[in-house]
Amino acid sequence: MSRLRRVVRSEVTQFGNYRPCVGIMLLNRDGLVFVGRRRTKKPLEQPRIGHEWQMPQGGIDPGEDPFQAALREMREETNVASATLLSESPEWYTYDLPDEFSRKSWKGRFHGQRQKWFAFRFEGDESEIDIETPAGGQRPEFDAWRWTPIDQLVDLIIPFKRKVYERVVENFAHLAAPVEASAQSGHGPG
Repeated sequence: MSRLRRVVRSEVTQFGNYRPCVGIMLLNRDGLVFVGRRRTKKPLEQPRIGHEWQMPQGGIDPGEDPFQAALREMREETNVASATLLSESPEWYTYDLPDEFSRKSWKGRFHGQRQKWFAFRFEGDESEIDIETPAGGQRPEFDAWRWTPIDQLVDLIIPFKRKVYERVVENFAHLAAPVEASAQSGHGPG
């Protein structure tokens, strides 16, 4: 087993009552961030109204590397494959689920999530984004999507995830500048 796999497996087993997950900040060439509106079967509960938008995220499968999990989750939730890694969060971020959610989610096995975040630049055409029938045969996570400025992310997310989003925005804010046309084409001035 490679050293990286041993480290990853060790980190995952050290999460205790927190579900190991990844989060994805997908930035377009204009420096805007992909957010999806959580699909729900029930009418939105009062605390979620106005806070149902989030960046893609999901669990790390047993034995899976966090970066590979991020690529898989991005495909499963958005259908995006045309993306380039920009950065990885320097640490794992944790949030607790409120009691009313923790009893229902994951059959009460976890108190919340511990997440490793990755920032990617979307390099494809918007027609690649497909939240209704994303890759992997998974049920859709989102019922709508949009690009939003990075400084609005914290206000869009459900309150119990805000501290994580604040840290993610702090770590990746420098990546949200628009990509210049010369940088997009790979040609500099000259």
